[in-house]
Amino acid sequence: MKTPPFRADHVGSFLRPKELTEARAQFKSGDISAAELRAVEDEAIKGVVKFQEELGLKGITDGEYRRRFFHVDFLTQLDGVVEEGGMSKKFQNAKGEVDFAPPAMKVNGKVRHSKPVELENFKFLKSITKQTPKVTIPSPTMLHFRGGRNAVDETAYPDMEEFYADVAKAYQEEITALADAGCAYLQLDDTNLAYLCDPEQREGARQRGEDPDELPRMYAKWINEAIKTKPDNMRVAIHLCRGNFKSSWAAEGGYEPVAEVLFNELGVDGYFLEYDDDRSGDFRPLRFVPKGKTVVLGLVSTKLGELEKKEDIVRRIHEAAEYADLDQLALSPQCGFSSTEHGNDILVEQQAAKMRFIIDVVNDVWGGF
Repeated sequence: MKTPPFRADHVGSFLRPKELTEARAQFKSGDISAAELRAVEDEAIKGVVKFQEELGLKGITDGEYRRRFFHVDFLTQLDGVVEEGGMSKKFQNAKGEVDFAPPAMKVNGKVRHSKPVELENFKFLKSITKQTPKVTIPSPTMLHFRGGRNAVDETAYPDMEEFYADVAKAYQEEITALADAGCAYLQLDDTNLAYLCDPEQREGARQRGEDPDELPRMYAKWINEAIKTKPDNMRVAIHLCRGNFKSSWAAEGGYEPVAEVLFNELGVDGYFLEYDDDRSGDFRPLRFVPKGKTVVLGLVSTKLGELEKKEDIVRRIHEAAEYADLDQLALSPQCGFSSTEHGNDILVEQQAAKMRFIIDVVNDVWGGF
């Protein structure tokens, strides 16, 4: 594939190196300045870029090394958005419930894009890679689903339509700034369209006064508005995530409840879909994928260190190809390796082995990427 998403791709985040986590702790305690922290980040990013390029990847990220959480660090730089409390939904892993409630976003004033958020980060990434730099940002839905109407101050926004419009405008301005700097590959990270596949999460939405059958369509329109000013040469993908914290998750369920809207009403070029285990359901929802769009199958787990068997992954790719053309499919890990600064319970060597494995499978199935 000459344009993103690429045949062998990845979601974005990688395990943080020790020197970076130590520097972030020093910054938090006041022992080093923001400039000193950024210098450490720069060196760590150079390392993870080299790692990706030596693998042969065409889409390169900064590993999300400048963030604590995949969504918080971006959203709280928009005027009117604050971090307040955590979700009530607990995460779980193979051993049981995990004591973690991800940060919740609250809107306490008018949402405005008073300054570019990822622009300087993108410029740095672009300056150190000869491949295609990819920017990952949270989907605008991250400001709504987890709290609904209650997460948006009624004094600032008595009319929710004005809220949706302001958020979309903020995203348009961010995307325009990135595009003007040469960004041609953007990814939106969205847990909520995946959460709307989970019966428990759907019921939670109802309890918040939302219609889980209508939310996917509303979210598709909202995202379309947010990206509508992107230039023709910018490719936009979306990653659907069921939660990713230290190898745990928050949601389950196949894509059937959102599939038709997801593939035919959401105006993106590619989809990173989790398909690493039974929590993600079967491949039948892929029957709705239209020509011209790419589905990146997240068949390789970032939650478990054990390497998958090649024959199993190849078999599953061909099972998916019963519903969508093989030429429209690609392969990646199911999620990032470190959606939060804590990282999944996996070793750096296992992370590298997973990425090499993906490239090996892609070469076998498609004859290269």
